[in-house]
Amino acid sequence: MTTETQAGAAPEGAGRRRDRGGSGARRAVREARPLTFWPAITRNIPVTEVLSDEGLEIIEGNAETILEEVGIEFRGDEDSLTRWRGAGADVKGTRVHFPRGLCRSLIAKAPRTFVQHARNPERTVTIGGKHTVFAPVYGPPFIRNLDEGRRYANIEDFRNFVKLAYMTPSMHHSGGTVCEPVDIPVNKRHYDMVYAHMRLSDKPYMGSVTHPLRAADTVSMSQILFGADFVDRNCVILSLINANSPMVWDATMLGALRNYALANQGTVISPFILSGAMSPVTVAGTLAQLLAEAMSGMAFAQLCRPGCPVVFGTFASSISMQSGAPTFGTPEPTLVLFAAAQLARRLGVPFRSGGSLCASKVADAQAAYESAQTLLPTLLGGVNFVLHAAGWLEGGLSSGYEKFIMDADQCGMMQRLAAGIDLSENGQAMGAIREVGPGKHYLGCEHTLGNFETAFYRSTIADNNSFEQWEAEGAQDASQRANKIWKQMLKDYEAPAIDPAIDEALLAFIRAKKASFPDAFA
Repeated sequence: MTTETQAGAAPEGAGRRRDRGGSGARRAVREARPLTFWPAITRNIPVTEVLSDEGLEIIEGNAETILEEVGIEFRGDEDSLTRWRGAGADVKGTRVHFPRGLCRSLIAKAPRTFVQHARNPERTVTIGGKHTVFAPVYGPPFIRNLDEGRRYANIEDFRNFVKLAYMTPSMHHSGGTVCEPVDIPVNKRHYDMVYAHMRLSDKPYMGSVTHPLRAADTVSMSQILFGADFVDRNCVILSLINANSPMVWDATMLGALRNYALANQGTVISPFILSGAMSPVTVAGTLAQLLAEAMSGMAFAQLCRPGCPVVFGTFASSISMQSGAPTFGTPEPTLVLFAAAQLARRLGVPFRSGGSLCASKVADAQAAYESAQTLLPTLLGGVNFVLHAAGWLEGGLSSGYEKFIMDADQCGMMQRLAAGIDLSENGQAMGAIREVGPGKHYLGCEHTLGNFETAFYRSTIADNNSFEQWEAEGAQDASQRANKIWKQMLKDYEAPAIDPAIDEALLAFIRAKKASFPDAFA
């Protein structure tokens, strides 16, 4: 189970009457899902900013005080302590105290934006700037669907989610641990997981971080896929490195971070914050702590290899002060997101946060409201890399099949919203206004006929028909419609082509590695 995981089937309705007026044909058109790909979002709308320059300076000053006076723990990793001593930090045991400005000066070596290459160049993405990249859910040990309910995930589920992300236009990235396949030994499952991303999709992917050697294995497999020289010069892996908040880096994360940084691969440096438990209950206090934690991790990456790509990440949630359980879609984490994005832009690095987060156990109204209250601020705040954009349930304990489809539909809406207002001649539509004139309608005018197929976002999930037609088509709710969609997508899936020699080299590497040490399930 990854750090970003919280601790802790309905039959289709039968139609009541026969289809009338070609509704069956119209339904077939609505449900058809041709395999299309959308480029990552380039935002043409302004970002939301909640702090003035003075407010940002207060947070930055407090973060520098934390780094200097309180310090950050670097536990179980002597190499990191040695590097910090050499950089001029004050190291006392495993506690590192940073002179004011040291971390910021190191981070200045990192790129403001960078390209993550996919094996299919058409799927390559840019991380940073005005770009937003959506990636699937990450980390849950369970899956949920209408047919089976909740159960432990297996490798087939993992492959299914990779396939769904590959086929979904609004998913620009294949992601990483889309679920945890518990049917494979812990010490060997990363081979199957990384290979699934490489073989079943041609979008960018994330690497293993559960052990430094597994990070090294991911780099080795990527060198087989792309070529060692290409990997050394370019980012082909993006990996999630979580701080053990408050203010601790452990040996596992540090080792994985170092191996990726040395290989010039991207890392998302993300404090994992449940405010009130892992940070102060206030927004300003949380911001200062997470900035200090993130800066120490990003700076360490630059100590390993100056210029390697990093992303300032944060996962920030509030908690119920009655039960201690994480809560989502609430105002305070939204303010943290908006302000942390501002801090990242001032620091000059890409930013990761947000997603489609919820505490609901099923894809119900709570899931929809909480996810919408997380996803919209994600776009408006200017987040560059979005983990958990689709499929997150139960505070991160479950990957939901139906939830994935419903979230992906909302991500498509965000894609359209980010495009902003079309001010071209066609967008201004003055010809249509002149043609129709007062007192008539636009349904049959030339401009409408020329634009009707693309004029408005068409949801794959929402039902906007009459009550009678909805009833005739089975009286299904959104999750039941999503259930049909993901099953059809998996039925229609075709793997992208790959060089057979590269594929065999990957499989040979995996066979040799797996045979070299015994299985372990803990």
